[in-house]
Amino acid sequence: MEKTAAKTTDFKNSFKLNLLAIIGVCIVLYFLFFAMLGQITGHGKEMKVPNIVGQSLKAGKNQLEKVGFDIQIDSAYDPSKAAFMILGQQPEVGEIVKPGRTIFLTVNKAEPPKTPMPNLSGLSLRSAVMILNSAKLKLGDTSYRPDIAQGAVLDQLYNGKVIRPGQMIPQGSIISLVLGDGLGNTVFDVPDIVGLTYAEAVAMLSANNLHFTAVAGDEITDTASAMVYMQMPSALNELGNANRLREGDEIGFYYKQHPGEDEFNHGPQAGGVNDTTDIPE
Repeated sequence: MEKTAAKTTDFKNSFKLNLLAIIGVCIVLYFLFFAMLGQITGHGKEMKVPNIVGQSLKAGKNQLEKVGFDIQIDSAYDPSKAAFMILGQQPEVGEIVKPGRTIFLTVNKAEPPKTPMPNLSGLSLRSAVMILNSAKLKLGDTSYRPDIAQGAVLDQLYNGKVIRPGQMIPQGSIISLVLGDGLGNTVFDVPDIVGLTYAEAVAMLSANNLHFTAVAGDEITDTASAMVYMQMPSALNELGNANRLREGDEIGFYYKQHPGEDEFNHGPQAGGVNDTTDIPE
């Protein structure tokens, strides 16, 4: 019995010592943890985010990595900026962060994405420029030609050629515009295009800055060689005097592949499209 009691007493003493030891270790670890917490979290080592917007990706990345920042990169496109230029950053300039913080960079793409060409026809120059900017396209040259739609876009050009709406082109492309300049002040006799081929008539009207509406009188096999057999207004009025037009006016004409001799009409044509007999000199 005495041996059993002694063993029990030794066990209790050993348990108490172990428990005290464990508690002591926990207390030591507790104080060590809070003593080292500042070093673990970088407390007291905060720093300002530098401004690297506008720098090249290489230069900005080197600057951030030297002070211990991590970096993640996304891309966008700005046609007015150089390739691989840093366009934005998060956190923003001057924010207080700890070393090792991830800085998110937006970098300008080297190859521009493509965008559909908008339809600018009939818009004012101001509206056209706003739409070009929203599509990340640049305004090139603006030119004018006589047209009743003064100030409106008549044609949109890419690399010197008319570009149709919806055609895919690179962002940053330069688009030139042809605008209406109102009816011109130059007054001249209506050109006689009856008897000319379609191609010759169109060339003559274009040279005089005249618009035209053409109507085919039969099945056309070769438009360029088809013959004009009637026009409105005609070259002469009912009194035998020359009809007069201004730049930007319109002429209508009919054409056939093989009109008969009796179909050619050079005679007076009262009324008709834009009959401007009364235009003053």
